[in-house]
Amino acid sequence: MMQKNVPEVVARRLPRYYRYLGELLEKNIMQISSNALSRKMNVTASQIRQDLNCFGGFGHQGYGYDVKELHSFIGEILGLGNHYHMIIIGAGNVGRAVANYPGFKRRGFVIEAIFDVKHELLGTEINGIPVLDSAGLADYCREHHPHIAAIATPKTAAPDLVKTLEESGIKGIWNFSHVDFECSIPVESVHMSDSLMTLSYRITQED
Repeated sequence: MMQKNVPEVVARRLPRYYRYLGELLEKNIMQISSNALSRKMNVTASQIRQDLNCFGGFGHQGYGYDVKELHSFIGEILGLGNHYHMIIIGAGNVGRAVANYPGFKRRGFVIEAIFDVKHELLGTEINGIPVLDSAGLADYCREHHPHIAAIATPKTAAPDLVKTLEESGIKGIWNFSHVDFECSIPVESVHMSDSLMTLSYRITQED
């Protein structure tokens, strides 16, 4: 039986499980032991079993895990069959990088529009996605009902945007704006400098 209130640290490992199991399927590897999975994930076999037990438990003693079954189930837990519609706010370097990433659509995340304040960008396309005027953001959201908004603007613009998105029915925010904020809907913030500093820490510990 799936637990409620699964620990955040467990939820954050699920995409890694999903990605690695997908790589195994591409190699036609259909079963794997918890020990083999732990070596790849850099997590103990015991921790893997505890993680998966949060969602009902998997695996068979003496056999391990059915890769296809586990990959499919984790995909369901992650909601990857829901086909989320996305918008991007900000057509700068980060916004363009998000728009040009080829893997989103394959996983059910469809980017439908990009918003920006620069008049010279309006009416253009990035990877086939139209760039629209940010002034029409709220009206667009109410009419088209996108699920996710990626904020790729300077941090000074983020607080007002968040308020607009909350009031317009957005279900979740992917935040690249390098500022943390309180919000009534789920927010996933991407701080690239944090990741780089973590890498610096790990290198320092090896010296």
